[in-house]
Amino acid sequence: MLRLVGLRKSYPGFALSVSLEVPAGQTLALLGPSGSGKSTLLRLVAGLEAPDAGEIWLDQTELTPLTPEARRVGFVFQDYALFPHLTVFENIAFGLREARWSEARVQERVAELLDMTHLTPHARKRPDQLSGGERQRVALARALAPRPRVLLLDEPLGALDLKLRQELLLELRAILRQTVVPTIVVTHDQSEAFVIAHQVTLLRDGTLVQQGAPEQLFNRPKNPWVATFLGHRNLLSAEQSRQMGLPARPHLLPQEAIALGQGEEAQVLERIFKGFTVALELAWRGQKLYLEGQELGLYPGDIVRIGIDWSKVVAMEEEDNEGEPWQPVDAVTPNARP
Repeated sequence: MLRLVGLRKSYPGFALSVSLEVPAGQTLALLGPSGSGKSTLLRLVAGLEAPDAGEIWLDQTELTPLTPEARRVGFVFQDYALFPHLTVFENIAFGLREARWSEARVQERVAELLDMTHLTPHARKRPDQLSGGERQRVALARALAPRPRVLLLDEPLGALDLKLRQELLLELRAILRQTVVPTIVVTHDQSEAFVIAHQVTLLRDGTLVQQGAPEQLFNRPKNPWVATFLGHRNLLSAEQSRQMGLPARPHLLPQEAIALGQGEEAQVLERIFKGFTVALELAWRGQKLYLEGQELGLYPGDIVRIGIDWSKVVAMEEEDNEGEPWQPVDAVTPNARP
């Protein structure tokens, strides 16, 4: 198990302070906005930077005083950092030969990783002959080659276009599920974090805000900032909650709590086609309500009934900056039906 105990690092205008654990064979995703400290945390674990305070432990070994080489950490950088003059095989074998592995062991280990990452047909190619996804897999294979005790990935899919990211996401998940070491993945994309990781840690301004399994984190956000960051739209401030008969604290009204076809009247303000889903913005109880799902044939100006299952409303903690609660609807002037 990898344990970060009271780990702290400060720069002018920024301070990281984190404690967390990653069990062997588990993947932890660090999720958060730019500047929240995600990459700094990786560099501290790898030994590329020294903490101001705190300890880094792997099982019963403290890594904090060890050099990067002695920590045996595999690191996949965002730009992959492949050697352009070496073939795929040679890139993967580089660290093994530096560690004085026998040539027979090098050949066996590289062949194993080429097969795992589906790179065997590309073994003799150089990086400039590969696609972005193939380069990403070479970087991952190279990091795994010396059998690291910890694996770190910094935005592993960040340099790829959307289509390629979607294609490689499940492939990366499958590869990481085969590793037996603690793994930390940094990403700014919540969908990537949810697919790849067993646990997701949300950072904000260098502080751990919330951690949990993907579904737990998404369905039970701690406060309005977490809910907004994860893409939830229907947030009630403490005052709005009180006006609706709820306790005077922030609440999230999740999609599954909302049923169309019964209850109070609401008016469609906006319809947004999103491909597989259609989003609707509704005027309801003087607020704007957001729904997303299958096509229902509703357009601006239509009237629909809304029923709320109040038992499914999620209570959240207060915070200094709650983010944007629902906005009141002063005047409804919907667009005409096309």
